[in-house]
Amino acid sequence: MDFALVLLLGLVAGTVGGIVGFGTSIMLMPALVLVFGPREAVPIMAIAAIMANASRVVAWWREVDWRATAAYSVTGIPAAALGARTLLTLPPGIVEAVLGIFFIGMIPVRRWMARQHWTLNLWHMAAVGAVIGFITGIVVSTGPINAPFFLAYGLVKGAYLGTEAMGSLAVYVAKAITFRTLGALPIEIITKGLIIGSSLVAGAFIAKRLVLKLDGEKFRLLMDGLLLVAGLTMLWAALRP
Repeated sequence: MDFALVLLLGLVAGTVGGIVGFGTSIMLMPALVLVFGPREAVPIMAIAAIMANASRVVAWWREVDWRATAAYSVTGIPAAALGARTLLTLPPGIVEAVLGIFFIGMIPVRRWMARQHWTLNLWHMAAVGAVIGFITGIVVSTGPINAPFFLAYGLVKGAYLGTEAMGSLAVYVAKAITFRTLGALPIEIITKGLIIGSSLVAGAFIAKRLVLKLDGEKFRLLMDGLLLVAGLTMLWAALRP
């Protein structure tokens, strides 16, 4: 019964993530911790996230910006592997608090960047990949961090969703491989991740119909709303006993 509820929540989370490019881990991780415990929840989410991002890439394949993806991934992949290896050495409460403040702070920063017409180039994307790749190796979800930078590169709607998903897919694969080499990803965990990931995949394709109906400004407002929710969720996680 608990597993069925996780799958249902996964469908909802996959749909939300398919619309804005992030939110699946934030919505799904608390349920995974309750059902499987924190030790299994993180690698299960890593496998499910690979499937979720892969499904977004398939859904928006024709709109992926491959140059931005390459610039982001070439630094993000090794940085994610390094981050996964240092995961156990950092106090998670501090990491979550910093990320929560960052998520909320990125709302006015993103709007300021848009007003200044400040756009990122490929060198900027490579630098972003290095930083976010490392953080992705440490924490469960960094999708909200990616959002402002991919938007500042000039991507929106399908192009943003597909390109961000391809970059995230690369770093999540690096993270999963590192977990596997460290013995934290046995076959049982992989199987659970694949089953839960299948519900995220279904949600991503439901979301495509909704994204096509959103105009650019409504899409950005929705992004700001989820950045706020993500930030508050991280702060709550950091402050709870």
